[in-house]
Amino acid sequence: MNSMSDREAIHDILCLYTHAIDRRRWDIMSKLFHPDAVFLFGEVSGDWAGFVEQAKAIIDPMPSTHHQLGNTIYHFDGNTAITETYCTATHIIPADYPDGFPMKPTGKRYLCTVGLRYIDKFEKRDHEWRIASRNGVFDWRNDEDFNDGGVLDGPPEMLGKHDDSDPSTIITKKWRTN
Repeated sequence: MNSMSDREAIHDILCLYTHAIDRRRWDIMSKLFHPDAVFLFGEVSGDWAGFVEQAKAIIDPMPSTHHQLGNTIYHFDGNTAITETYCTATHIIPADYPDGFPMKPTGKRYLCTVGLRYIDKFEKRDHEWRIASRNGVFDWRNDEDFNDGGVLDGPPEMLGKHDDSDPSTIITKKWRTN
């Protein structure tokens, strides 16, 4: 029988993953995936470290992303758990976004929102849950003109950061130390 603490540990991993993507804290990924973990998500596939390099190339040129998790279904079998987690991922695509990625440059800034699901296999090794495999599934996508009302051009102190000056740095410190 698996405890609520197992579910909470897995949920923490799911939330930390979206945090790492949105705040560009790529160093956290090594704490979320087992060393031999594999990843399949559309055009992005391979081992978890290769995924991080591909994700950096796709995500880093964007001024902002926001991955919002929804429902998670858990199926436990001893020290293995299979989960399905819904996610709505919003991406601000800049006018000069590089060509050759899933989001295409259009010459103007736009908003790309994707409905997706993460189908994960978690394994508890040495008393620690981590992702052993991840399959990302796209359900829908919407691209639309973007007008942020001037927020992104406003005072820098009111914007989220992609470095240690972001207020969330203190929260993730535990996962960022070796």
